[in-house]
Amino acid sequence: MRVHVNLRRAVPENIEACAALRGQTCENAISIDQLVAMGITIQSWAEEVESGLLTGYVCVDRASIVGFCFGENASGEVLVLALLPAYENCGIGRRLLRAVVGQLSAQGHKGLFLDCNADPGTRAHGFYRHRGWASTGTFDQRGDEILELFPPLN
Repeated sequence: MRVHVNLRRAVPENIEACAALRGQTCENAISIDQLVAMGITIQSWAEEVESGLLTGYVCVDRASIVGFCFGENASGEVLVLALLPAYENCGIGRRLLRAVVGQLSAQGHKGLFLDCNADPGTRAHGFYRHRGWASTGTFDQRGDEILELFPPLN
């Protein structure tokens, strides 16, 4: 499917839609209630975007956000990449990731990292590796594998 979406920087007013979208993904869906249980509220997320702690991009089809990606400016961690199922396999995830990687790299990070499901059967497992991300051989407290990108050029 060929889609025509607009990629742009995320603003605090986008966070409510991003949080709702996060619960609609095919893999690793997290509801707003689950985000809150993790200490992430719409207000706290929006404040982190407003203050510059987070860099994010959204893809918009007509007036609706159909995908987003956010990274943490201080650490160089890509925190989340999410798409509505109908917009998968259209290059949107690649574009969003590239935009966040570019912004984090422009801030001087020599390497970036993210956590990813360690199961090779998940789409994310192959998606990131295909784009040059490599395993560090370490795992976070949830059992997700930590991947890194050196140099962050994708």
